[in-house]
Amino acid sequence: MSARALTDYLVYLLVRVFICVVQALPLETCEQLARLLAWFASDVLGLRRAVADENLRHVFPNWNERQRRALARRMWRHLLLMVCEVAHAPRKIHDTNFNQYIDFRDKRRLVEVALRPRPFVLVTGHFGNFELGGFMTGLLGFPTFTIARTLDNPYLNRYINRFRGSKGQYILPKQGSAHQVDAVLKAGGALSLLGDQHAGPTGCWVNFLGRPASCHKALALFALAGDAPLVVAYACRRGGPMRFEVGCTGVADPRQGGPETASVTALTEWYNQHLERIILAHPEQYWWIHRRWKGQPGRRPRRRRAAPDPSVNRAA
Repeated sequence: MSARALTDYLVYLLVRVFICVVQALPLETCEQLARLLAWFASDVLGLRRAVADENLRHVFPNWNERQRRALARRMWRHLLLMVCEVAHAPRKIHDTNFNQYIDFRDKRRLVEVALRPRPFVLVTGHFGNFELGGFMTGLLGFPTFTIARTLDNPYLNRYINRFRGSKGQYILPKQGSAHQVDAVLKAGGALSLLGDQHAGPTGCWVNFLGRPASCHKALALFALAGDAPLVVAYACRRGGPMRFEVGCTGVADPRQGGPETASVTALTEWYNQHLERIILAHPEQYWWIHRRWKGQPGRRPRRRRAAPDPSVNRAA
């Protein structure tokens, strides 16, 4: 076993031990522990403090530093509690008791889209407990195919994907899955994606929370080219741990027309506006440590010139 493989395996073992400890604790204790660790991560260690503070200063320009610090601390509490909920979910949430943990909004609209003999694209962001959102969708009998980046640690990648796939959420790699995506859409399946990923300088630039953000064009293309309704969905925490509200804020159907489906840019702007409303309603449940905003539209990184080949005779 190589040194890299050994390191990856040791990290995997540490994660498994941590998950076992979390599963042995009551959720109420997990919540108290998350609150304590959030203070430590935010106020003592200052993890990703600069990134979070920069994002919050742009989105909430009238807030002072104390308000931004308080929201960052609440965000860390949310992230840590999210991990605890993911650890507990397979043992607690089942198809016979999910109503104890989930409240649905716009249930009729969600079910109507899911039961049509057509594909659909489900879009959310790094908001709420998006991991449990996919878990619960599969639990209710609506399997989805989620495009996600493969983790560098293969042991952790397999472990996390086992949880994701335990109730019918299938993971497609971010790179090289074009044929699989095409097959899912042609078969009338459901494709699930995170819509707030940075797409680089060649992405579709739209306004997101007051700043230009680069978005992947493929997301809108999947809906428009596949004649698939695009659904903006969310799974946010309401009250204590393991209490969620699942719903959708809008459906854009290319077959019905409308300005939002006129082009890739229009559809990208539309779903980003819906994500904004979700985030601003519960800002403590968004990943402000996420580097969503990078660069500026129209600016491409300079290419390095190749070093001159010393073997070439440049004499006239």
